[in-house]
Amino acid sequence: MIRSKRQIVLGYVVLIAFLLVILLPFYWMFVTSFKPNTDISAYPPSLFPHHWTLVHYVRAFTVYHFSTFIVNSVIVAVSSTLLVLFFASMAGFVVARLPIKGKVPLMIALLVISVFPEIAVISPLYMLLRSLGWLNSYQALIIPYTAFNMPFAIWILRNYFLEIPGALFEAAKMDGASVFQTYWRIFLPVTTPGLFTAAVFTFVAAWTEFFMALTFNSQDAMRTIPVGIALFSGEFNVPYGSIFAGSVISLIPILILVIVFRKWIVSGLTAGAVKG
Repeated sequence: MIRSKRQIVLGYVVLIAFLLVILLPFYWMFVTSFKPNTDISAYPPSLFPHHWTLVHYVRAFTVYHFSTFIVNSVIVAVSSTLLVLFFASMAGFVVARLPIKGKVPLMIALLVISVFPEIAVISPLYMLLRSLGWLNSYQALIIPYTAFNMPFAIWILRNYFLEIPGALFEAAKMDGASVFQTYWRIFLPVTTPGLFTAAVFTFVAAWTEFFMALTFNSQDAMRTIPVGIALFSGEFNVPYGSIFAGSVISLIPILILVIVFRKWIVSGLTAGAVKG
């Protein structure tokens, strides 16, 4: 009994230490965004602002035009997420329920693509987009983001479709429903956790992607949040306060998604964990 209590206490200590290590950078980013420049450059640094200020948030929107970056990121992230859900849900249904050949090689290929480094294809993608005249446009990011995030979404949705009893598919077939009707009216409505899981991961990946956004969209009016924040720095100064303010704002949509849909995310990730 004593040993079990010690183990519990030790587990809580390790968990608290782990949380502190993870949360400390976010806390430091948050409080620094409200510090005046004199407090930011002070040594030793303070854990709490001596004087709270919103000047860095105001400068982010007035001097660095952060609202433009937000609009661009929303358009790109939402569009790529919708496209991924549309195509990945159909592909996941086909792989899970239809008798097609080569399922195993197909899933292995999707797994390889999902971990393929984007830097390996950045040059040919750039040349392709340039030849199409798509550089400095929304589609220059929406199409690659959709392609890179679709394999993982197909894996998630395929596992969730496997959890649905096959009797539903056979019953719909006997009632004369087409394959698309079975997918759209029967299977898709009950895959909400999987859809939300794929949507959250795709949105976060598109929202935080940096390398392709920096390479394909070089005009200020088409930059997304990660690239915009990285270019806050001038030639002779680094506006740490504005950088941290923009970073705090960029985290808000991600926090909202995770908090609101956390149960569905966990359910979608664990679907098919035992079988399939």
